[in-house]
Amino acid sequence: MRKWLNNYFEFSRKEFNGLMVLLILLAVVFVFPTVYQALRPQELPTAEEQLAVLKFAMANQPEEHKKPESRIFSAKGYPEKRKSVLFYFDPNVIDIDDWQKLGLSEKQAQAILNYRLKGGVFRKKADLQKMYTISPQLYRMLEPYVQIAGTTEQQISQRTEVSPGTQVSNPKELKLIELNGADTLELDQIKGIGKVFARRIVAYRERIGGFHKKEQLMEVFGIDSLKYNEVKTQVSVDPAKLKKININTAELADFKFHPYIRYKQVNALIQYRKQHGNYSNIADLNKVAILTPEIIGRLAPYLTF
Repeated sequence: MRKWLNNYFEFSRKEFNGLMVLLILLAVVFVFPTVYQALRPQELPTAEEQLAVLKFAMANQPEEHKKPESRIFSAKGYPEKRKSVLFYFDPNVIDIDDWQKLGLSEKQAQAILNYRLKGGVFRKKADLQKMYTISPQLYRMLEPYVQIAGTTEQQISQRTEVSPGTQVSNPKELKLIELNGADTLELDQIKGIGKVFARRIVAYRERIGGFHKKEQLMEVFGIDSLKYNEVKTQVSVDPAKLKKININTAELADFKFHPYIRYKQVNALIQYRKQHGNYSNIADLNKVAILTPEIIGRLAPYLTF
């Protein structure tokens, strides 16, 4: 073999011996896994390991599969699908027993009754899809049987009736929150404002120096007109808590990160003041060419002279 290699390559005895050792090692590494698997018998999991895996699988099953009330068991002990009896119904007035006849468990039915007690009303069939206890499959089955009448006072009183002994929580009273003095915990109490929006409101409030009208909430990232209409009756604004800037002593740092005015505009405002003297009123800002009436109008509540 060495002579054959020497026809194409020039190897010394030491180089040839090193090459042969390398080839042998590569062959061993390639063949070893196959030989090891063939000689070593496969170990099956012990009974304890199988039991541990089974418990882990049971613990990670969905809630409706773990709770006994969400299944019906046959005489042989195997779970069966809950049998439902279909009939025409109004979701605003039927009681817990009727919901169970339609295929819901007791707790699932109670969740719908709690929703009604808190003022929830099913105005159209599709509103049933908002209930997490009603799966898409169950909704498709129930949808042809839903008959929603007009929401009269009598029907509203009927939907608040629950079975004896049932405990339900009373809806929380909505609080009026003052935007300029509230912290994130207080803002989180606003229905429709969670922790994320509460932090964004506080951060934006610090940038502009406070809110002088409720509509400024729509300037906060993520709060659109729909969200604003949901929360506007729960908030108030105290303009006395605004952090105002004295325009005749202000420097660039006083307007840092302010969303209503840019660096070049602040610089022009300060340079004009240095050249022509102090501003006496808001109308004097119109003399700074780079400032538009829109910018001046938005800044006006935050300036003093």
